[in-house]
Amino acid sequence: MNRWNRVRQSVRFKTFMSFLRNPKALTGLILFSLFILMAVFAPWIAPYDPQATIFAPLEPPTWQHWLGTTGTGQDVLSQFIWGARTSLSVGIGAGVLSTFLAVLIGMLPGYKGGWVDRVFDTIANIFLVIPGLPLIIVITSYIHSAGPLVIIAVIGGTGWAGGARIFRSQALTYVSRDFVVAAKLAGASDLWILFREILPNMLSLIISSLMFGTIGGILAEAGLEFLGLGNVSVISWGTMMYWSDAGGSLLMGAWWWLVPGGLGIAIFGMSLALMNFGIDQVTNPRLRDTAPPEKTSRRKSRKVRSDVIHG
Repeated sequence: MNRWNRVRQSVRFKTFMSFLRNPKALTGLILFSLFILMAVFAPWIAPYDPQATIFAPLEPPTWQHWLGTTGTGQDVLSQFIWGARTSLSVGIGAGVLSTFLAVLIGMLPGYKGGWVDRVFDTIANIFLVIPGLPLIIVITSYIHSAGPLVIIAVIGGTGWAGGARIFRSQALTYVSRDFVVAAKLAGASDLWILFREILPNMLSLIISSLMFGTIGGILAEAGLEFLGLGNVSVISWGTMMYWSDAGGSLLMGAWWWLVPGGLGIAIFGMSLALMNFGIDQVTNPRLRDTAPPEKTSRRKSRKVRSDVIHG
């Protein structure tokens, strides 16, 4: 048993190292880690209180205020750092919730089949034909000053249908596979087969769904805050854009007030997309087999040529 555990740990380590060898994946992981660290350590990193209105309004970027100040004299860099905590929490929370619902509602009925599959497939189809953003706007409009937890529940609870269709189709293809049939003949329970036999084969799809659900949650949160449907007193990248638009930042040429929020969303989304490239290469045998071989260092090449000549 210990030998088998060591083998599995070795395989996981090699998989992780293969992921790190991908330049795109490594770049995405570094950017993602920087955003996470910034959100976690926001109270210690932010140079000023993000709510303090003690500075000159609409001051352009300087050494004292790297991203300038808002129309009410708040430090934009401090707001950007604190806004990362709210925006990333909402995005990751909504991504986890929507992915969990997609796996549960898509994979389980697809495996069971029969009337269970037909009922949940019909529910998924209903959610698919309903426009996502208008539905979110309608729900949040009835909840005044919705906080981050409410926004997570609304976004995650309405964004699972597309992923559920994908997981259902994959579950249907695995039902008749040899390893699933063998597990059934061995007396394994349905939950064991789902979570120990089928689910590991969908890991790349689950991670991709989580990443796209996360960036979708961040965009939806920013859109709701920009429309004033969230709690605009909570600092996030969306509320930064809301207040900059309400304060007429573009009309006054204060680009530093509007750009950071949108730029943060774009760079964070890019980090997830870059990591997804690496995950695809690691989990997809076709991409892994066609990956370019690693370049041999010059020193090693000279040594090989020298051994050939003098050998």
